[in-house]
Amino acid sequence: MLLLLPPSETKRDGGADIPLAFESLGFPSLTPTRSSVVDETVAMTASPDAAARALKLGPKHAAVEVERNRVLRSASTMPALLRYTGVLYDALDAESLTAEQWRFAAESVAVQSALLGLVGAADPIPAYRLSFDSRLSPSLKKRWSAVCADELASVEGVILDLRSEGYAALGPLPARDDVHYLRVLARDESGTVRALNHFNKQAKGLFTRAVIEHGEHFASTDALLAWAAGEGYDLTVSADRAGELDLVVPEVTGTPGKLTAVLRAPR
Repeated sequence: MLLLLPPSETKRDGGADIPLAFESLGFPSLTPTRSSVVDETVAMTASPDAAARALKLGPKHAAVEVERNRVLRSASTMPALLRYTGVLYDALDAESLTAEQWRFAAESVAVQSALLGLVGAADPIPAYRLSFDSRLSPSLKKRWSAVCADELASVEGVILDLRSEGYAALGPLPARDDVHYLRVLARDESGTVRALNHFNKQAKGLFTRAVIEHGEHFASTDALLAWAAGEGYDLTVSADRAGELDLVVPEVTGTPGKLTAVLRAPR
């Protein structure tokens, strides 16, 4: 089983004083593309203004982010789930995972990085700035799409895709009955179901955390759906979108903490 997460624009600084080493990353067939993308990302920092334009950075963050890229080869590293920050990763709260939960996450969770392609949850990566739409030539989509698709096609069992559209394009899913994109929807008091916007990332982070805590490699979509139903999650096969699962949560207003209470209430 594999859960696919999007990265975040924001990254935590610091880490272990161990530089990026491709041999320490999962999905080793991606090494040649990783090397070329990293080399080009570092090289573009020779012209900070050009780098800022390619990375679509405003003046407020340009200097810090360009410097991060300049030292990519020598910077400190930390596990991917700790490196990324933001709403989804705050909800996942990898810092509080137990050793056993980390072992499961390392086997079953991957992040779609624009810099490094697919990276495992525990893969040691540096802080960087590169997005799916950063201006490299050839484009990042052309560089990553085929090689990441091949890796995903080799994954056995259920694949659950929580990536945003731009990052999903960097690694197209194989066409199989046990491969699904996860869409988060909200049901209001009248029963109307619609796309969940504000709390979408948080719901994905909380759901990923629940799967990691459960620690089971689901052998089939039916097994995943049965577990979700037993845990009180409204997770179903989409009635009108092939290959998708719908996670429906009660519509909440106010602070993100209210969604946490709804999704993680005792069942």
